[in-house]
Amino acid sequence: MRIDPRPLPATLPFLGDLPPLLTRLYAARGVQSEAELDKSLARLIPFQQLKGIDAAVDLLVTALEQRQRILIVGDFDADGATASTVGVLGLRLLGAAHVDYLVPNRFEYGYGLTPEIVEVALTREPQLLITVDNGISSVEGVAAAKRSGLKVLITDHHLPGDELPQADALVNPNQPGCAFPSKALAGVGVIFYVLMALRARLRSLGWYESKPQPNIGELLDLVALGSVADVVPLDANNRILVHQGLERIRAGRARPGIKAILEVAKRDASRITSTDLGFIVGPRLNAAGRLDDMSLGIECLLTHDFALAREMAAQLDGMNQDRKSIEQGMQREALAQLKDLPVESMPFGLCLFDPEWHQGVIGILASRMKERYFRPTIAFADAGDGLLKGSGRSVQGFHIRDALSVVAAQHPDLISKYGGHAMAAGLTLPQENFPLFAEAFDAEVRRQLREEDLTGRLLSDGTLAVEEFHLELARALRHAGPWGQHFPEPLFHGVFQLVEQRVVGERHLKVVLKSECGSVKLDGIAFGIDRDVWPNPTIQWVELAYKLDVNEFRGNETVQLMIAHIEPR
Repeated sequence: MRIDPRPLPATLPFLGDLPPLLTRLYAARGVQSEAELDKSLARLIPFQQLKGIDAAVDLLVTALEQRQRILIVGDFDADGATASTVGVLGLRLLGAAHVDYLVPNRFEYGYGLTPEIVEVALTREPQLLITVDNGISSVEGVAAAKRSGLKVLITDHHLPGDELPQADALVNPNQPGCAFPSKALAGVGVIFYVLMALRARLRSLGWYESKPQPNIGELLDLVALGSVADVVPLDANNRILVHQGLERIRAGRARPGIKAILEVAKRDASRITSTDLGFIVGPRLNAAGRLDDMSLGIECLLTHDFALAREMAAQLDGMNQDRKSIEQGMQREALAQLKDLPVESMPFGLCLFDPEWHQGVIGILASRMKERYFRPTIAFADAGDGLLKGSGRSVQGFHIRDALSVVAAQHPDLISKYGGHAMAAGLTLPQENFPLFAEAFDAEVRRQLREEDLTGRLLSDGTLAVEEFHLELARALRHAGPWGQHFPEPLFHGVFQLVEQRVVGERHLKVVLKSECGSVKLDGIAFGIDRDVWPNPTIQWVELAYKLDVNEFRGNETVQLMIAHIEPR
């Protein structure tokens, strides 16, 4: 692992009266003006810039006026779950008489609005179908819905294919010709924007002259959760949405389901950060979609009954424990496949398959192996009927969805279908095609990346002076975000004397450190350490990459280093 300095602009911007360290941190993350640090809702990009927004609102106004039955078709991850919940709650708030949702079971129907899902949807007798977090690639599904006489509104954020579905309205910042400057909205962000536009239209039509205007800001805790859990880039617009949602949660105004998940996870809602949404709440919500049916997660978020939310949160927590156990077994099997492979013979693009692997967990497995071997990785599971489903994760500088497009163009019959983003993608292919696909994917990675691109690299914001290891700075850093994808939490590095070391849990290293000059003693913790290396009493000095954090124990707060990388010095 290499630790490199995070690049800084030649001239630091003026960001008001911020401390120099915060100015440097923000500048290194692309902030160019003080206005970008304003996280008020008034700074959101106007919804009018979204292509298709007027047609979408026309459909929805008609549906509300005619009391049509609306069915939301969601996705089975945290973004899809929160988007489904926002759609149901938001439309009810705005006056829809009949709103329901449907989430395809990933093991029976796969992803998106397929013709098979349309058949299931028709049993609910809807008049308007709305997709959230899917639909941009559902050409056949939309055609099937239209043949059945349904109106269809697509809301999505994924990259489109060569052909767009012929929906009645389509809202997606990534569709061709859309001028919306933030292409990073999550699926939940897109449906929230649609609701903002609908409320504005209803207000102009006089719907709220004799009754209070609904506050769709009540849904921002869900928007924040879905955005962080889907790992979309936290550009200025997304940071506003996430910040506002976090503020609601910290103030005790979160949905009962979010409160219950935090309670089950033993997290204090008043101190929650974006990292907690991504690593604590998101995985528990995702567990339902990975192992069973995301309807449990959506019902947990929808309910107004806290006792019921707590019961469902406990079920989600149990599923997450099962998911961890399954994942650990799959990791052992994946490592066994690679253990005898010399480094020089290892593919640049890893493709892994085991017939016993769980479809719902292959995405996490791909992520873990990518982090271990620093190369694009796709993990496959048996999907039945002679097909494999793959889930891929990428490294910086390699657009995995575009790479699949290249492979598909070069080998037209190799991949059945695919889609995704720069950093994550999914695909389906016949099992007999796996060896050829693995070879073609590796060739495309080799075409784009060099060997030096496949060495792990951490970007550091520099070293901290002895006098900077204090609670005030740790608290300031915690609340200076929200931190996340493309706006990473500050990471520092330095050399420390190792005073104490012990393993807690199964693979976590708890340490006591002294600063290099020996004048400050600090606590630190490193998660998921290599038990073949640690603990080791012969090691006295270490180089760390770390985050400065606040540790609370029995009401007392102390500085703690969250160690991202540790190696003997």
